[in-house]
Amino acid sequence: MPRILRWTMSRPQILFLSCIGFAVALTAMLYGNIIKTSTVTSVFSKTMSTRPVVVVGSGLAGLSASYEALQHGAPSVHLLDRAPKPGGNSIKASSGINGAGTKFQRAAGVESDTLFYSDSVRSAGSRFHLTQPPVDREALITKLTTESAAAVNWLVDEIGVDLSVVAPLGGHSVARTHRGAGKTPPGAAIIIALLNKLKENEKFSITNLAEVKALLKEGNTVKGVEYELEGKRHNLEGSVLFASGGFAGDATGLLARYRPDLKGIPSTNEERPGSHDILTAVGAELLDMDSVQIHPTGFVDPATPNSMLKFLAAEMLRGEGGILLSPEGSRFVNEMDTREHVSNAIMKLPTATDGDGVIKQWDITILLDPGASAASANHIGFYEWKGLLKKVKVRDLKPAQIAALDKYAKAVAEGTDDEFGQSG
Repeated sequence: MPRILRWTMSRPQILFLSCIGFAVALTAMLYGNIIKTSTVTSVFSKTMSTRPVVVVGSGLAGLSASYEALQHGAPSVHLLDRAPKPGGNSIKASSGINGAGTKFQRAAGVESDTLFYSDSVRSAGSRFHLTQPPVDREALITKLTTESAAAVNWLVDEIGVDLSVVAPLGGHSVARTHRGAGKTPPGAAIIIALLNKLKENEKFSITNLAEVKALLKEGNTVKGVEYELEGKRHNLEGSVLFASGGFAGDATGLLARYRPDLKGIPSTNEERPGSHDILTAVGAELLDMDSVQIHPTGFVDPATPNSMLKFLAAEMLRGEGGILLSPEGSRFVNEMDTREHVSNAIMKLPTATDGDGVIKQWDITILLDPGASAASANHIGFYEWKGLLKKVKVRDLKPAQIAALDKYAKAVAEGTDDEFGQSG
């Protein structure tokens, strides 16, 4: 059960904010014509120790790849990104990074975490059982979950990121989402630390506002990229690694092509229209492009309620005890269930129709009591400063909202499962 302070209606204040449902794209899996990915990795490892490396995309994947290339002897690494600043979508991560079997879990009282694999399979749902060669989903999820502690340890011990706070999030059987104790959100903390580490190495360079236009080929061999910077074309030779998979910001391009049903749902991804068919042009095969996940909650900014660009309402707000309420003031879902389940429950509610009707969003509310608020203090202070969240007194809530809070607090205090199956 998320942490929540045992409280009564005599408490003077709780925190109140409005949310909607919106879309966030997961990185689709990309494979070339060489089916065995182990072969691809082997070939790349051999060439990058003798040739410069070109990395496209400056999110966590691109920065990690750049770091590892340098660690394995690459003579130089040049990273390109068309955005004005590095970080991609990774820098927006506000809840943390998952890891099973870490020292921070043990410090938080989680002595053993053997359920990460089964939790991930459950979250994947029917997609886990799809047969789509060359994707071995079981092997991929096994690697993801069994090596997750090593990933957290690498960020902490080698890169210097604080990930000492552990909390449960939706779909998790135990607390395993790691974030820092300071005010910097985990996505920004990880990106800043990794970028600073890379900049200590004179063999690393990064160019922003550089839009890759095409691959340079010599016969059937890729030898580099062509990119545009300030209106001029440039060639950059070396082994090429693409780490630019997020496309939710390309609402009228790739997203519309592969998931037209999501038209009108806002996103946290910056608008980035004009995705290029660079890799498919040389024979790459795209897989799981329809695997776009709906994140349940994002803030409606009162100043721009109908904006298609939303600010993420972090999942950790629910992980620390926030509850979701319908427009009438009642709870309608287990806030700690999987994202898919919570999103589907939200989308069964009536859509908000303010504005021109083009945007699809849902008028729901998240409430946090003083205990949940204290556990989320760093996030909440920022959200209040942005005008996305406000404090209200309990007596100013709707009667239905007060009744919902009473009922939830009673289940927590008694340690029983509530009506939606959330454990007390």
